[in-house]
Amino acid sequence: MARRARAKGRGERPAEIIEVSHRYCAARFPKPRRLPKGFAAGRARLIRETQFKWLNGSTLRYWFFGTPGKWAAAESQKNVVRRAFQMWKQLGIGLDFAEVEKRKDADVRIAFLQGDGAWSYIGTDVRTKRSDPRTMNFGWSLTEDPQDGLDTALHEIGHTIGFPHEHQNPFAGIVWNEEAVYAALAKPPNEWSHSETFHNIIEKIPPDTVQGSTWDRDSVMHYPFEPGLILKPPEYAKNGLTPAGGLSARDRQWALQFYPSLSAAQVPLLEPFQSVSLTLDPGQQADFRVAPPETRKYEFRTFGSADSFMALFEDPTAKDALAADDDSGAERNAYFEVKLHAGREYRLRVRLAYAEAGGQTAVMVW
Repeated sequence: MARRARAKGRGERPAEIIEVSHRYCAARFPKPRRLPKGFAAGRARLIRETQFKWLNGSTLRYWFFGTPGKWAAAESQKNVVRRAFQMWKQLGIGLDFAEVEKRKDADVRIAFLQGDGAWSYIGTDVRTKRSDPRTMNFGWSLTEDPQDGLDTALHEIGHTIGFPHEHQNPFAGIVWNEEAVYAALAKPPNEWSHSETFHNIIEKIPPDTVQGSTWDRDSVMHYPFEPGLILKPPEYAKNGLTPAGGLSARDRQWALQFYPSLSAAQVPLLEPFQSVSLTLDPGQQADFRVAPPETRKYEFRTFGSADSFMALFEDPTAKDALAADDDSGAERNAYFEVKLHAGREYRLRVRLAYAEAGGQTAVMVW
């Protein structure tokens, strides 16, 4: 339980300082997509909900900084992260994870710089080029407390596959004791600035970026909080809030909703000059095999009033697409032209963010 101390004031009743024993993740949040003024709210919500999610079927390649170096760690620390990747995969999601030997081959570059906290970029934002090559960091031992260490790794990987902080869910109805939160987080072990505390705890996630309309207090993406930091709901004001630990039922539900399991039997062949209707719900994806009958340039296009992301891969497990286009928020359709070779098979992935009417979206190659 948290210990409470009294801060000395100048002739005033001393303020109560809540000592937080938990070390928190300071996630690196991306800027939301800018959309035209007056853009339809429902359409904007669906676009933003999927904008940093990976295409299902992607293989996320991860790499650990090695020795010598301040960003390296012992194998015991890396093994906790490896186990966390396995636990996300064992849910049956369509994403895969592969450890690689070379930094240049990695999407996710993992460091263990002590004192720099735990953090990750969100979803596909890990691919944004920055001066700091890290996309994830663990700033304390993951083996000192086995459950806490595993939950920390699960939490950061949750960010990497596109999930935000659950305690910032606007549907949670949490009313913070803001003065106490800022004071507590400014002290060890977090020592956060006012801005870090605001962006990682106080600030509500925009409703149009949240999955669903309910709050999951047991999500692995939720922080634990000592008594006194939350004012409402009242049951957490007195007792604090401690998630159950591990991946919750809702964590599993949302991971499988965005990244459903894939099998070869689910991938039909897209024939040239044959339009195929995309009967998809927002956030869903359709995959197609493409087997060009001759070597030449081919054109790919979606049709209908919809926002979609379309990408073509030479191999289903390839890190980079041969061609891709995202028409979300634009009054056009996804389109690209690319040279294909006879005798090879390609994989086309189309994810729908928004459709004006069900069953009126299609894809074609010619």
